[in-house]
Amino acid sequence: MSEAPARIEAEDWTALRHAYGTAEDVPAMLRDLRRPEAAAEAADDLLTHVHHQGGGVYSSAPAVLPHVLAAAADPAVAADVRGDLLHLVRSLAHSGNTAQPRFVTSDWPEAWDLAVTDLLPLLDDPVAEHRTAVARCLAEARRRADEVIAALRARWDVESAPRTRLQLIDSVGSLAAHAGEQRGACLDWLRTQMNGTEPSVRLTAVQALRRALPGQADSDCGRTVSDVLSGSEPATWRPEGATTGTVVWAAGLLGDDRTALTDATRELLVHRDPVVRAGALRVAAQSLSSRRSAVAGLLPAVARRLGDPEPDNRLFAARVLGMCGRAARPWADALAAMSTDAGEPHPPTRSHALWALSRLGDARCVPPLVRRLAEERHGFASHSSHADGWWTYELSLNEVAADLGAHADVLLPPLRARLPAAAGLDERRTFCRLLTSWGASAAPAIPELLALLDTDAAVWALDALAAIGPEASKAVPPERLRALLDAPPADQPFAPRSLALAYGRLTGDREPALRLLLPQLGEPYGQEGAATLLAELGPAAVPYVGQLRELLTRHAQGWLPLRAGEALWRITGRTDEVVPALVRAITPFAERGGAYPAVIETVRLLAEMGADAAPARPALKAFLDADERPVRHGTWRSVPEDDALCEAARAALLATSAPGGAA
Repeated sequence: MSEAPARIEAEDWTALRHAYGTAEDVPAMLRDLRRPEAAAEAADDLLTHVHHQGGGVYSSAPAVLPHVLAAAADPAVAADVRGDLLHLVRSLAHSGNTAQPRFVTSDWPEAWDLAVTDLLPLLDDPVAEHRTAVARCLAEARRRADEVIAALRARWDVESAPRTRLQLIDSVGSLAAHAGEQRGACLDWLRTQMNGTEPSVRLTAVQALRRALPGQADSDCGRTVSDVLSGSEPATWRPEGATTGTVVWAAGLLGDDRTALTDATRELLVHRDPVVRAGALRVAAQSLSSRRSAVAGLLPAVARRLGDPEPDNRLFAARVLGMCGRAARPWADALAAMSTDAGEPHPPTRSHALWALSRLGDARCVPPLVRRLAEERHGFASHSSHADGWWTYELSLNEVAADLGAHADVLLPPLRARLPAAAGLDERRTFCRLLTSWGASAAPAIPELLALLDTDAAVWALDALAAIGPEASKAVPPERLRALLDAPPADQPFAPRSLALAYGRLTGDREPALRLLLPQLGEPYGQEGAATLLAELGPAAVPYVGQLRELLTRHAQGWLPLRAGEALWRITGRTDEVVPALVRAITPFAERGGAYPAVIETVRLLAEMGADAAPARPALKAFLDADERPVRHGTWRSVPEDDALCEAARAALLATSAPGGAA
């Protein structure tokens, strides 16, 4: 290896650092790379310590790099360890290219340039997986792009391994934007590959060209992808064959060509291979989560998959329909049939169909839910999941039933019967949260909730009682509430504040909550809870107006301006200082999207303010006029959040157009 230190001990490792402190423990890791019984663990330790989670390059990395490359090139080192070491090299190089310069040690660029010299011969490694990994590393050699592109293309001419061939193309595409004299020839070469005969090569070349020409539309790329997707089998698109990931990746290469993407998705949704259909369902979900106009083009095709022979595909289709809410009403009958044992043999799919009916506001979800609540296992999770992506995680009971308070009269009997016999805290908490969402409609469950005040679910039981309102206030013994405040559950650190808030809402006595929450107004974090409490107090909180005004402008966006603004308005009745801050908080999302629940809540508050919130009208109209949903994309919550945003924006526009304010 060029200019590699002769001995590990020649380096002053104590002067260098990694993610966990000084690098004095690195020499042992490097020596262990040559010990077969310790090499795998050493490679993992080096990745964890020297690269960690990326975002920068530690000062130990330049010194480590030559030794790691030497081991990666050594046939005596186990093949899997060599692969791990090449992964470390690529990870470091990628961080060096993408991290903010102040987080990259100054010695790294020179060290990486030297490493490229040592990597180039490894393109001829006898192990195909290693050649692929080397090509992936070399994609980061931006300062030597011309030289490396030539080497990658030379290797392509003799390479036979399918995965390696594709990586060579991809790496050329990564370097093309950094090339000098090789740039024109490189782009011509990629177009030649794109116009070839192998579907996998053609698609990878499209990906490479899009990377080489960022932001530049190329109609040939779109035509190539459409041609491959319609004229070849998905099994030929990637070496791993027809997987859901392959379908999602290939469809994604259509980029912004929405018509082509819709056409391709509809075609793939009727493919004979259930795995391909599964991938197409995910492509459809992504499109529907991103664009409102996708509903007309894709939702009917997704709905036809409710009859898919594969139960997981039926489940996914039901979940997409539920995600789209009232837009899925034309298929309510099919969903209603699937929510019964007779209509759908797969229990998880039944659960998803039931949830979809609930999202549609269709009362046919209620009878099967009543039956489920009466069973020992109702089939829903205790907690909601908020993960991005298209995982079909189990739906929670609250997701299914939170909006069914109008049907509490039939849902409460089985729920009340379950409460005393609930299996544990998770189940008790779940039922309490559901009752909280129903508010006053849950009043018949007051006796069961009172009984829970003597359990580990007291916090959530008191929340539910507070949500029920005056009827619960009359029923709760004051001495029991005081006892809870004096001795909250010791293993629930959040309990004192939660109990104090609920106590205030039930009794009107806000002193316990004020004692706990007001100190937060002067803290760096957590002021939102105190502001919420002051909003509930209204004019009685006048002494805190000065602090709230300071909080109103501390953050430009998020929950704090919302909570501080609401408190100021409810205390003073003035909108002149609050509306500008709230408009500033939502306008960026009307322009670029990505709105999250705080934005939706802010729009609802503006609707309450009525005509005085008229400065928000341009942003409100932008929310409604957009085709691209101005919320976060790529999650099951995208469409529900967009629906909520649109509903709030319509209400706010109506309120701001009324001369006398909100009705």
